Amino acid sequence: MNQASYPVLLTPGPLTTSERTKAAMLRDWGSWDSDFNQVTARIRQQVLSIVQGEATHECVPLQGSGTFAVEAAIGTLVPRNGHVLVPNNGAYCQRIAKICKVIGRRLTTIDYTEDRQVQAADVDRVLAADPSITHVALVHCETGTGVLNPLHDVASVVAKHGRGLIVDAMSSFGALEIDARKTPFDAVVAASGKCLEGVPGMGFVIVRRSRLEKCEGNCHSLAMDLYDQWVYMGKTTQWRFTPPTHVVAALDEAIAQYVEEGGLAARGGRYARNCKGLIEGLGALGFRTFLDPSVQAPIIVTFHAPDDPKYDFKTFYQEVKKRGYILYPGKLTQVETFRVGCIGHFGEAGIPGAVAAIADTLKAMGIQQVSAPALA
Repeated sequence: MNQASYPVLLTPGPLTTSERTKAAMLRDWGSWDSDFNQVTARIRQQVLSIVQGEATHECVPLQGSGTFAVEAAIGTLVPRNGHVLVPNNGAYCQRIAKICKVIGRRLTTIDYTEDRQVQAADVDRVLAADPSITHVALVHCETGTGVLNPLHDVASVVAKHGRGLIVDAMSSFGALEIDARKTPFDAVVAASGKCLEGVPGMGFVIVRRSRLEKCEGNCHSLAMDLYDQWVYMGKTTQWRFTPPTHVVAALDEAIAQYVEEGGLAARGGRYARNCKGLIEGLGALGFRTFLDPSVQAPIIVTFHAPDDPKYDFKTFYQEVKKRGYILYPGKLTQVETFRVGCIGHFGEAGIPGAVAAIADTLKAMGIQQVSAPALA
């Protein structure tokens, strides 16, 4: 079955990958072999270069999904008597809050509605009022809705107060600028199966070296201990425990293509064009976005579901899938929505094709009214 026979994944990861990336997984690797260790070392260096962090930070890879790496970052960097502030405007912010509770780190949240950006002024106010807070954990792009949070502004406030910043950049890393020379952070967390267009199964944490050196004994878990992973890799060039070798090889090849494409500017530019075309195309069919354009990241877009009694998401999903595209369900509890990703290796024709598939699906389902009529 060739790639054209598979549906395009319009999701925020896993996503559609190139044939070259898939082909990189056809070789088996010995996890202790020097050739494989060179692949790991190359990825670590290239990841650091994406954020201009070679002089100040270390890249520590970790097996598992992105959430594994987020938990590892919090568990390793936040001491057991630490206190984490989580500005909360969506599902992945809530997941960080849950991680803090489960691993026994003290937690404070600033709660927003899901259509609002985090405000740096609110973080400033809370940090000024509570000196016991040691760290802020911020989601850069809240994938639950697609809202982009103001990383640099929040980072500046956190640095002013002398606290640590942990950034969940799962859906933004490699497409939206994060520059360690300009934006102060203790850790940025991302994963293989997002904007770098690898396959899922590996996370990585970019940690400020001076912070990481002081993290021995912090972690609640052996497997999640980034300090131990970093020290072991430094001594042996190897992973402590069996790595996802095929995933690592695929990411190495995906990064090579990322560089060939033109790096962050080119990848982010492609996604921005996808996002613009998606919003305009579905807008012409009557769909309304959940977010105001001023806070929309070019990663995933949340749309209001059709305001028609014939609409049912499961049927809608299956009909669009039959036409070659896989969408994402909504993540909101109060409003019925669905989400469409703008990221992945599906070329410039992918979004127009998806819009056409959705238009055809509306006809097949007999949906007449996509959005509620405007009030007089």
